[in-house]
Amino acid sequence: MVLETRSPEQTFQIGVDLAKKAVPGQVFTLTGDLGVGKTVFTQGFAHGLGITEPVNSPTFTIVQVYEGGRLPFYHFDVYRIGDVEEMDEVGFDEYVMGEGVSLIEWANLIEEILPERRTEIIIEKDLQEGFEYRRITIEER
Repeated sequence: MVLETRSPEQTFQIGVDLAKKAVPGQVFTLTGDLGVGKTVFTQGFAHGLGITEPVNSPTFTIVQVYEGGRLPFYHFDVYRIGDVEEMDEVGFDEYVMGEGVSLIEWANLIEEILPERRTEIIIEKDLQEGFEYRRITIEER
């Protein structure tokens, strides 16, 4: 499925809508260049789960856990991972096999350890369509 947005609010809403359908144990991967709207999408996703606390990318902590919504939310940002073995140190397998929902930003950097079953989300800009334009591709694997 390919969706198009023309504002951060629309990108946020796609995150909300996707999260409302999320089920325990589901893994979402999120890729896209810097500044493309991954954090806005993730904030919408958290909102859709009923998370009310502020959500920011856990770039330096790798994973942030939110438990205030209808499902636990495990938000990963693996941008600064030097080696996939670092994911063992944060308990990656326990999170993605757990009862919550995992969303992994920069997932392409840890491709070799991602579960086969996942929902892949790619956010892209196209400046010919306008500064705020985003193409969001969602694919079940």
